[in-house]
Parts: sequence; C-alpha cells; structure tokens
Amino acid sequence: MDEPAVVTWAEAGVSMTARWRSANGRPAPTRVEVVSDSLTADEANRLASQGIAMLWHGDFHNGRQILNAMDRRVGAGKKITGTPAEKFYRHRQSRSHRARILGLLLIPLDPGPVVPLRRAPDIREAAAEAYGDIRESSVVSLHELVGAIGAHEWRRNGVYVDALQGRIHPHYGTFFPTRSEYVDLVAAAPLPSDTLAFDVGTGTGVLAAVLARSGVHRVVATDNEPRAIACAGENFRNLGVQDRAEAVLTDMFPPGRAPLVVCNPPWIPATPHSTLDNAVYDPGSRMLFRFLNELSDHLKPGGEGWLVLSDLAEHLGLRTREDLLAAIDAAGLKVVERLDTKPTHPKASDRDDPLFEARTAEVTSLWRLVPR
Repeated sequence: MDEPAVVTWAEAGVSMTARWRSANGRPAPTRVEVVSDSLTADEANRLASQGIAMLWHGDFHNGRQILNAMDRRVGAGKKITGTPAEKFYRHRQSRSHRARILGLLLIPLDPGPVVPLRRAPDIREAAAEAYGDIRESSVVSLHELVGAIGAHEWRRNGVYVDALQGRIHPHYGTFFPTRSEYVDLVAAAPLPSDTLAFDVGTGTGVLAAVLARSGVHRVVATDNEPRAIACAGENFRNLGVQDRAEAVLTDMFPPGRAPLVVCNPPWIPATPHSTLDNAVYDPGSRMLFRFLNELSDHLKPGGEGWLVLSDLAEHLGLRTREDLLAAIDAAGLKVVERLDTKPTHPKASDRDDPLFEARTAEVTSLWRLVPR
C-alpha cells in the first residue's frame, strides 16, 4: 500500500510534519508557510498564485473571513465568452482554478477530530464523515472542511423529495437530488412489472426508493462507491422500504435479469477534476454507453430499460442527439417512449450563469428502451 501523503513546514526553525487529508482527492501541497491573523486577503492570493499553501494558525473565524475574501478576488470581473462548448470548458477551468487557489489555505486537524484554533466550532461529526477516523495530527484544506460542514448539515436535515413524501439524507461525497424533475419522471412512468427492478448507479438510493414506494416488490440498487451503498442503505431504512430495496456494492449491473433496469448516469461527457465530480461528469460517456450496450443481457423477456438523461450536453456541443440515437441503435435497442420535462432549478433562470442559454433549452428525459 502507498504511504499516506504528508505536509511539511517550518515552525520556529523546526521542521514539522503532519498527515495530509483530502476527501476530494487533491494532492498534498509541496510548499507550505505558516500564517496567522496578520495575513491579508491580497497577500493570501499572492501566495496562492505562486502555488504556496498557507497553514493557518490564527483565529478560526478570521481564517474563514480570509477564505471568503480570497474567493471574492478569484476571477472577479472576468466574463466568459465563446461557443457553448468553449464557455463550458472555460467555466470549468475557472472553477478548477478557484478550487486550487482556495484549497491552499490549510488548517490543522487533531485527533478527535478537532480543530486546535481559537473559536473553532465543533466539527467532529462533519470531519469524521468526510475523512473517517483521525488518530494522528493532520492538515486539511479549510475550503474543503467548510464544504464538509455544509454537507453534514445537508445530511442532518435531509432533502425533501415530493415523490417520496419524505427526506433523503445524503452522505458526504454522494450526489443528492437537488433537482427533482428526473425523480418525478421515474415516479410517473408506467411500470412494466412490479416484481423486480435494478437501479444501476444508485447514489443516495432515491430512485430505488421511489420504485419501492411505487409498488415494486424488490429493488436491487447498485453502486461502485462504498459511501453510496452505506448512504442508500440508511435512506432505505429511514424511509421504511428496507424490506423491498437492497443496496449492493458492485460495478454496474447485479447478477441476473430483471423486467426493469433503471440508470441515471452522469449527464456531462467530460473528465472529472475531483472525486466529487464523478456523479456529474462521465468521460467519453463511458457509463452511458456501457449501460446501453449491456442492458439487453440484464433484461427479462418483455422487460424495459429506463435511461434518465438530460440533453444539456447536446446544447453545450459535447454530444449530439445523433450520437445518442446511434448508440441506442448499435446496442440493439429501440425507443418505446420518451417522457420529457423541463428543469426548474434556480440555475435555469440565472442570467449570470455562463451556461444560461444552454440551461434554458435543457430537457430531461426518461427513455423507455427495449431490445429490438
């Protein structure tokens, strides 16, 4: 096994080392300077632009204020122009640059886990959910830790899902349904059978839970991420469908065949920049095409595959409708019906979003597929 990554810095002339932790898969910084409350946001941005990480030893709330001030300075006033595809890639580059700059403000994390800084909040549950058991002194990105604190609040409060008349509680690192339209499509589609369904790439388990609540007697929900399996299992218990829905750790399809196989793959064919991107970006549409190519082998006679997919990639110029239809045809499938809906999330009406034009044209569809 690889040795854990470490961060090294000098403090009062003494070389110090601590374990580097990143739940988002970011590499350990190589140049680190100790900073405190006297640091200004301009100085912080200057150091970060040179690739120098800053280990914060000041007041925790002052550190957050510096982080917020750095955020306001990153990319301020830059307008993204070009074709839809160019805007998308430039927008991603801008977000990646922002994450890199903000990720260079670091804080210590002691066993507990606790932050050994003045006025630090109790982050034990949030940090444990993101980083696991912490038994040695560590260093983390303050920006990432703030995200973990926010994710903990989402998990604690849950996300209300109309189709379930209940809440889904997402775990850290598991994509959760902030957009409800695709969930509503699954809830409204006519079931080909109520005996068995597979939910491929379940995430929080929301679609599997909807199928169970819709009357499917047994739902096998799969994912290749242990976090997702733990999350889905917990949500099934909270929603009272654990006798109908089961979460299984596997790559794509479970063994056997089912009369209904559902998949909501990542919608954008682009390369993830972090582990948290994996639920949104599907390089080369690999998961999408694999689902189509292997679907017939996992359907019972007369069964259906439900592909839940946004056409945002088409409006961004990243994949064409012809590409999708050709992939469906090449897999030996045909379309029985397509159920469409328009997104209602806030970004669809945000004119300041660089991708506004593509988002306003976006349609989310449930494709009912059967073997030819």
